[in-house]
Amino acid sequence: MVSRSNAKLLTLLKKKILNFTETMMIEIQGIDHVVLRSTQVESMLSFYCHVLGCEVERRLVDEGLTQLRAGNALIDIIDVDSPLGKLGGRPPQQNGRNMDHFCLQIQAVNQEELLTYLRGHQVDILPDAIRYGATGLGWSIYVHDPENNVVELKPI
Repeated sequence: MVSRSNAKLLTLLKKKILNFTETMMIEIQGIDHVVLRSTQVESMLSFYCHVLGCEVERRLVDEGLTQLRAGNALIDIIDVDSPLGKLGGRPPQQNGRNMDHFCLQIQAVNQEELLTYLRGHQVDILPDAIRYGATGLGWSIYVHDPENNVVELKPI
């Protein structure tokens, strides 16, 4: 049996806990990682490393996973035919996409130089636009990666 003073203490603690959970807020700090399942792993690695400047951070060959460093985030490229890739279901399909696009913040650059650079790498460039993102309004360019995912590049 709980004494009267202990019951009051329990009631007070419950109120404090409930009040804490009601006022707690999650603050997103940025993108941690994006996972892309691929049927063209080498083309994807070439695009993200040689064109966009990512570096291989870690490879788990037996699982079919390569993790690329993209600033403060990671881009995971998973071979759809690997054990890990098979956990995600069917391979990516042109008509059945799991993601609209993702945005990579890039260092501020001259727009024409960036477009020329991408064209030089035969990157499929979509119409650019002024868009609102994590750092506010700004110019964004959209490109396709080798798996036809849309990647937004946003200079900050």
